[in-house]
Amino acid sequence: MLAVWVDQLLGFASGALSAIRQQEHYPDFMTWVRAKGADAFEGDVAMAQALAPVLWSQTPLERLNFACEPLATPGRNELCWCDSGRKFKQCCYQVEFPTDIPEQMMWMLSLREWKGATLKAALDSQQAPPQALLEAGLIAAESGQTGRAMQILESLFDGSDWSRLPEQAEPAFEILLDIYQERGFNRKRADLLDEVMERGPLFLRGVALERLCLMHLDNDDLDSARGAFVKAQQALPDSPTLAYIEAMLLLHEGHEQEAKERANFWYRRLVRQGELDEDQLEFLAALADNPGATLADQLLSAEEDLATPLVALQSLLAALPVAPKIDLQADPQSGRLLYHTSAREATLFAAWHEQFQVLVDEDVALGFRDDPWGNAVEWMSALCSHPEWLDAPQVVQDLTLALTSRFGSLPWMAPSLLEPLAQRLSRWLEQARAEGEGSLCWDDADNAILLRTGLALVVGMERGARQHSRQLAEELLLIDQEDSLGLRELVLDQLLRDDRNEEALALAEENDSDDDGSLVLGLLMGKALALYRLEQQDAAETALKDVIGHNRHALELLCAESPRPSMPHPDGQVDPGSRAEAWQYRTLMRDQWRTTPGALDWLEAHR
Repeated sequence: MLAVWVDQLLGFASGALSAIRQQEHYPDFMTWVRAKGADAFEGDVAMAQALAPVLWSQTPLERLNFACEPLATPGRNELCWCDSGRKFKQCCYQVEFPTDIPEQMMWMLSLREWKGATLKAALDSQQAPPQALLEAGLIAAESGQTGRAMQILESLFDGSDWSRLPEQAEPAFEILLDIYQERGFNRKRADLLDEVMERGPLFLRGVALERLCLMHLDNDDLDSARGAFVKAQQALPDSPTLAYIEAMLLLHEGHEQEAKERANFWYRRLVRQGELDEDQLEFLAALADNPGATLADQLLSAEEDLATPLVALQSLLAALPVAPKIDLQADPQSGRLLYHTSAREATLFAAWHEQFQVLVDEDVALGFRDDPWGNAVEWMSALCSHPEWLDAPQVVQDLTLALTSRFGSLPWMAPSLLEPLAQRLSRWLEQARAEGEGSLCWDDADNAILLRTGLALVVGMERGARQHSRQLAEELLLIDQEDSLGLRELVLDQLLRDDRNEEALALAEENDSDDDGSLVLGLLMGKALALYRLEQQDAAETALKDVIGHNRHALELLCAESPRPSMPHPDGQVDPGSRAEAWQYRTLMRDQWRTTPGALDWLEAHR
């Protein structure tokens, strides 16, 4: 019966709102109530008349700049407020509603209906109750009206008075952040996160911390992610979210054992406090046992429709047989190594492409012409039914690029999704090396398929399978003597992260420039850092002069605590010597300079 009443209430309220909007005049509204309002309650005029004054009192009126015009509740012996002419005690006072009437209902319904300038004016009036903004924003988001949802939720989270925010606002906060991300409003997203972390309510700070760290981690900005975490520790010292965030951060930094130790610390600490529910304790226990696997399981469960095919894909990759040989031979005249797609591989790729349907964008290093994840359930399911498709390097290329684009920034996904594909590629690279000392050049034959796959795997495994990533990069450097993938800089960064400074210096000194003679900032900075760590002061000073000569922005951005970001070109490229190049290096490697004792002070002295 309660569900019937709720439907009747909403039906009557919607009709009442339309009637009020005609004239915004109470007597006219009551005329409608007595003529048609009872239809919502199967002819119960008394119920309609008793409810009408309550709804009128909470309805925002445009003629009053969206303020309400509440009626005073009459005394028992006064005339009833429904204009029936009878005393209140003999009229509406006798009617009992099955539930309380939500105070924000008419505002919520109004926000659902208003459009354009009227909606903007209503929100600008700041008269809307927070609960109405919350409900209207969630309804708009659920119905796919992202523009309306953003407009309404921005009024809810405008920061003017955080104390009025409903405690159920957390899902709406996440929805607004998601809308900002989908629409590319990165500055708005960052500002809202900063505002919540600085002044927002405690129940939102955990969400803000998670999103802020994830945002920095997605951008490979480990230093900013670490800074956000330290700030959160000060604001939320006992939040269980910190355990989850710190484990993620340490795995991104390549400290798997420390992630496990810290997760165990958080588990023991929070168990003693005794404030967590059973599910939270179970998650923290799993995190302490195996952080990577726990985060991977959590991601899979959050993927909803993709969870089942992703698990099946993991099982398929774990059981892959050894890759068959491919048509890879040394050219008898030039000695260069050439890979040619065979007829069988072309047939396998054609069958795969019927399901995958997306082509690689050959104008960029790693990318597709369209989004491959729109029909991911179909192509993952088809691949699991036809594992022989992975005998074709072009299929391995497509799968690697797709997985790297979605999961490459998540270290805990690399072991199950990318390492099996890397083993397959390594088999083909071994075959290439067995053919001779020639180079596997990007522009020759179908070589780009193998090299593009290698680059995607090196990038995708860099966080979660660091040693395997470096090994594969070194394999590619041996066979791609032109370093067409720019892997020397990436291997150098990995060696520095592992504190293998002598090897890093040797690699940096092999070649301080790429093929066209333009200097590479990562190599120059890596050489300077390796020399500084090895206490070769004079050589380090000389290397730093080369850095300054190449990019005048590099030292400034590395030393600054919160510099303004500088984005690359739309295709992801950066110009040598540009501020964007310096920013890109900062996001990747500032944490290494910051954690090297005295290194940032040394740079500051040379600015």
